[in-house]
Amino acid sequence: MPRKIALLAIGGNALLKEDERGFQEEQLENARDCAEMLARVVAQGYSLCVVHGNGPQVGNLLIQQESASQQIPPYNLDIAVGMTQGSMGYMLERMLINRLHFEKLEAKVTTVLTEVVVDKHDPGFENPTKPIGPFYPEARALELKRLKKWKMKEDSGRGWRKVVPSPKPLEIVQLDAIKLLLERGHSVIAGGGGGIPVIRDASGFLVGVEAVIDKDRLSALLAAHLGAELYIILTGVPKVALNFGKPTQTWVDRMSATEARAHLAEGQFPPGSMGPKIESALSFIEGGGREVLITTAEALKQEDPATVGTRIVRD
Repeated sequence: MPRKIALLAIGGNALLKEDERGFQEEQLENARDCAEMLARVVAQGYSLCVVHGNGPQVGNLLIQQESASQQIPPYNLDIAVGMTQGSMGYMLERMLINRLHFEKLEAKVTTVLTEVVVDKHDPGFENPTKPIGPFYPEARALELKRLKKWKMKEDSGRGWRKVVPSPKPLEIVQLDAIKLLLERGHSVIAGGGGGIPVIRDASGFLVGVEAVIDKDRLSALLAAHLGAELYIILTGVPKVALNFGKPTQTWVDRMSATEARAHLAEGQFPPGSMGPKIESALSFIEGGGREVLITTAEALKQEDPATVGTRIVRD
């Protein structure tokens, strides 16, 4: 009998924290901590699929490429996302294999380079708003705008930055491979950074595009396609709160999808913080999912996954 699937979404800052320099030793140590938490989910009897963010990592890669641009031509963003999928997947994969082996659990882990199809007519392409990569002086920004057709915007007197669209994910190209690996007992790392953004041209061929796909949107779509029993979204607080930061703040253990949507409409979950995570949870449930857990990595590592966080459930 196939095991239940849990899909877990983690941010890029799980491997590269704000107060760190980004040394590989730091990231490997963070991956080791992360693997301990992931192993707890496997120990609960789930087949595990992990989707990770890559914001800090792809930003650093773009800075590296710009610094060396006079010697080596920089890659486009779709290739840069693929590069971080590989490097981050490797770090998580190695540490998770070791942790599962240590705990005498099945230690098969595979990273899947994952392309995600978006609509070339998505409204985001008309008005890109997602800043990414380094700050440029105006002369260099205008040069890049001319040479590479990048959209560049001035950022509050700090310099110019590249801005890219964040289109809606529509199709996961390697979905069948991910399903097959899970069925064969592998823990799977997939959809890193929201996936490598591609479109299909008039002949159906895949073409990479300059875009960033939201990791939470992609993880919700993947969880629904996999028929995941549990979709876990990690965040910076142990539970979802109503009236967050106010004297009347209350932590929520459980809420229905209808209650979550009502609170979202009331403005309880702002767009810059909990809002996208609640939207992803609702997207998963409306796509046929049963249950979403929102909590911190620390809580998941230290406690039984059945007792932590906030659960959003189907009505």
